[in-house]
Formats: sequence, C-alpha cells, structure tokens
Amino acid sequence: MHEEILTLAETLSGASEDETQTLALFCTAAEALWRRRLRGGVTPEECREAFLCAAALEAAAAMAQSRGGAVHFTAGDVSVTETDGGQTAAALRREAERLMEPYAAGDGFAVLGVRG
Repeated sequence: MHEEILTLAETLSGASEDETQTLALFCTAAEALWRRRLRGGVTPEECREAFLCAAALEAAAAMAQSRGGAVHFTAGDVSVTETDGGQTAAALRREAERLMEPYAAGDGFAVLGVRG
C-alpha cells in the first residue's frame, strides 16, 4: 500500500526528486495516522480507495505545510512562484477527512454544550 500512497502523493504534491525522500516519510506517517483513525473492525482493505487517497492527501498536505509560504525564485529568465502552504494543506486535509468519514472514528474533538 505504501508505494501506491507514495505515487499518489507525488502527483498531488508535485514533489521534486529532492523532496521524494521527505515525501516518503510523510506517506509512512499518514498511513499510520489513518490506520489508527479507522473505526474498530474496519481494515484499510475494506475502504482501499478512500484509504489510499486520504493517506496521499495527508502526505501532500504535510509536504505543502513543510514548504510554508516559501517563495521560489530564479534570476536567469526570471521566474517567481509564491505558495501558501497553510491554505493548501488545510484544503487537502479537509478532503481526506471527507473521504474517510464513513470509515474513521472521530478525532476526539466534541462540543458538548455552551451555556449562555
């Protein structure tokens, strides 16, 4: 499963060759995260497509976050690229959550009530 997740994450993140090793680590962590989040009795194989996509999205989000708001610049033939890693990462994680909603246990956050 790891190789499939990595392949998807490479596409989603646009990782360069220099970033592949880091992305592979993010994929390992993302796969472990989603395995822990599965509801009791649900296996990754039962929700294979959603699991693969969610883990790849999570890894791509981590890669985007690690890049931060970095600005890439080239002086010869001028090329400037600005990225907003935080917004991209949040959007990717929302999509992963949406895909895994039927299979994952809650993340432990709940609002029980507010007295006003």
